[in-house]
Amino acid sequence: MKADDLQGIFEMHQAMNIEVFYWWCTAIMFMIHAGFLAYEMGASRTKNALSSGMKNILTLAAIIPAFYFVGWWIYNAFPNGLIPIDAAAALPWSPSMRPDVDDMGTGVFFAAFALFGATTGSILSGAVIERIRLSAFLILAVVLGAGVWILAGAWGWHPDGWMLAKLGYHDVGAAGVVHAVAGFFALGVLLNLGARIGKYKDGKPQDIPPHNLPMTLIGLMMIIVGFFGFIGGCIIFNTGETGWTTIYGTRTNLSAFAFNTLMGFGGGVIGAYLSSRDPFWTISGALGGIITVGAGLDLYYPGLAFALAASGGALMPKIGGFLEKRGLDDAVGAFAVHGFCGFYSVVLVGIFAAGFPNVGEGVPDVSFSGQLLGAVVMALTGFIPGWGISYVLKKCNSLRVPAHVEVLGLDLVEIPAKPYPETAPSSTSASSLASTSKPEGTTAQATLR
Repeated sequence: MKADDLQGIFEMHQAMNIEVFYWWCTAIMFMIHAGFLAYEMGASRTKNALSSGMKNILTLAAIIPAFYFVGWWIYNAFPNGLIPIDAAAALPWSPSMRPDVDDMGTGVFFAAFALFGATTGSILSGAVIERIRLSAFLILAVVLGAGVWILAGAWGWHPDGWMLAKLGYHDVGAAGVVHAVAGFFALGVLLNLGARIGKYKDGKPQDIPPHNLPMTLIGLMMIIVGFFGFIGGCIIFNTGETGWTTIYGTRTNLSAFAFNTLMGFGGGVIGAYLSSRDPFWTISGALGGIITVGAGLDLYYPGLAFALAASGGALMPKIGGFLEKRGLDDAVGAFAVHGFCGFYSVVLVGIFAAGFPNVGEGVPDVSFSGQLLGAVVMALTGFIPGWGISYVLKKCNSLRVPAHVEVLGLDLVEIPAKPYPETAPSSTSASSLASTSKPEGTTAQATLR
């Protein structure tokens, strides 16, 4: 066999290895959504468990096709800002957006990015459980998952993005691009959505415990498993002699990501436990810790990553409590875990990795000012559309379910099934209960409608 033939076989197998790597990253990322499903169903009260689960299933089903038709083009068309460049190859009718035996990259990269988008929708989902209309949620989730986050990705998570070119922005684990954007989007929605009925009494927050805390804890552990697929999808598997690189073209490897992802997990859990002693916040600290070190996964000494993650984990419950005392009912602490820790992560790179050189002629080094400005851009990119679209939905009386439906439970009104049929009250008994607590001037029959 000739040398050229051997080289061709080698290159083909290299390309196949890329496909296999991102294929399994995408598959593992589905565990994130299985985790969110269990997490939110457990965090809901029994009367809302199935509606929370259906919302998660529909999040995936709605965002993935929307990302195919719109999101992938946005990522390729808007690296320079709000004026698109030519990205015809990313349009849904392009030859590259269909099965092609000669293209072993586009499909798997699209799949990984689509699952990133679905993750942003699931982050929003937990914050708004038990009172948002399903239709309103799906509108918001699709805008976030197939539009807002990937616009931020085009700016700050693209090798030609303006935030890299102008600010030297560094965010290899998408702490800002995914988590900060989704968390601040959720914050904007919560300001318009309002708190659950019964959450506040005389202005003081009341505890609304999960109906199944063990399910919630297991769900969060499943999310952590899925996060190894997410983190894997943040690294570039190159052919030839280049090897592994970050999304920005700087050299790295899976070992660096393994060290600091695991240290982020440990630090976040310990920090959250010492700060709260609460089981829910403790396991949430695992996710918060990984996000806290996410922007600099490729740069930190593991001991430093542990310390930074511990600080993020410790601060996270305090941020959640601060918002709760000010009337924001974030049912699962989504802003504290994702919004705050994502913002914090981006800024920390500017403190502890300032001066790190970026690839590309004229691209500035990592700096505190560049990272701080980048974090602010991510926060505003999420918050403004989250608040604006939910405000319009609120004014159209389309954001929140009616009060009597919320009291009765979304499952009984929206879902033709019961989560625990042997133990949950029947429709008849639930109707009787509703008739004793219905809003003044409302009949029991109207309450059920």
